[in-house]
Amino acid sequence: MEKRQFGSIGEVSCLTLGGGGIGQVWGETSREEGIATLHMAVEHGIDVIDAAPGYKVCEALIGQAFEGRLPTGVKVTTKCGIGTLPDEQVYRRLRASLEQSLTAMRLEQVDLFFLHNQICPDDFVYPVENERRAEIATTWSSYRDAVVPAFQQLQRDGLIGGWGITGVSVPATILDALTLAPRPHAVQAVANLLDSPGGLIGFSTPSRARDIIEAAHLSGVGVMAIRAVQAGALTSSFDRKSLHDRDTADFEAAAPYRALCAKWGEDPAIIAYRYALGMAGVETLVLGVKNRDELSDALSAERAGPLEPAQLAAIEALELREVAA
Repeated sequence: MEKRQFGSIGEVSCLTLGGGGIGQVWGETSREEGIATLHMAVEHGIDVIDAAPGYKVCEALIGQAFEGRLPTGVKVTTKCGIGTLPDEQVYRRLRASLEQSLTAMRLEQVDLFFLHNQICPDDFVYPVENERRAEIATTWSSYRDAVVPAFQQLQRDGLIGGWGITGVSVPATILDALTLAPRPHAVQAVANLLDSPGGLIGFSTPSRARDIIEAAHLSGVGVMAIRAVQAGALTSSFDRKSLHDRDTADFEAAAPYRALCAKWGEDPAIIAYRYALGMAGVETLVLGVKNRDELSDALSAERAGPLEPAQLAAIEALELREVAA
């Protein structure tokens, strides 16, 4: 497994096992298969596991799989979405969520703790569902005045090694968070051939995904790439029942990409992984796999390495980023 420098965190495997798949967010699987997938990932050199309480049984599976004794060198992250709260409530809410995650995973500390919601300007008006802004987004003032100090306190408490943000919407605010001190230790940033966050955002806007990755990389912020197969839109077919409209639209937009992969005799998912792994600034790529078969595909993609220049040029010639935007 290739190792890459992950911001100030140190070297990590270029693949991260995401918790959404094994946690049963991305389709049907079993607890037993989730645990087997965890063990297989570690056995093949993956040394980062990306968890979250919202990933259903994911954190409990980590606790059951390793019984509180992570294999040497394995790092674990988790998350919490708080929206915008009164400043005095932020630390308590983050700590309560973190303590529940630690209990489920049978751990005393996580390596990274992510703010798992959007960050927006104080005066930002969402074009849809703006009435839910306080639920889905943290305002810039709240982030700087309450969230960052809370993360720093959790570090002093010895409960987290570092902290990070989810780097989707609103791009300008994310870029400010990555370039103005105190900066996060890591960002989860969209990295796929569509530059699309899909259903992570409820309205259409340029994601500026590559700008976010570049800014993070230049600022020494670790880049944890997400959505390599865009929730299944860049695979042969969806295999889950619940689909977001934006993911469905991306699947339709990616039809020329699937046709190109068919011409090459290649699996679209494997090509999508290889594309994302070859993107400048990507340091570790989060896999949304839910079983060992899907993990095997991702491991095959990693072993194959970045795409050949001719393949990359053919994909870019489809101009799918323009379609997705």
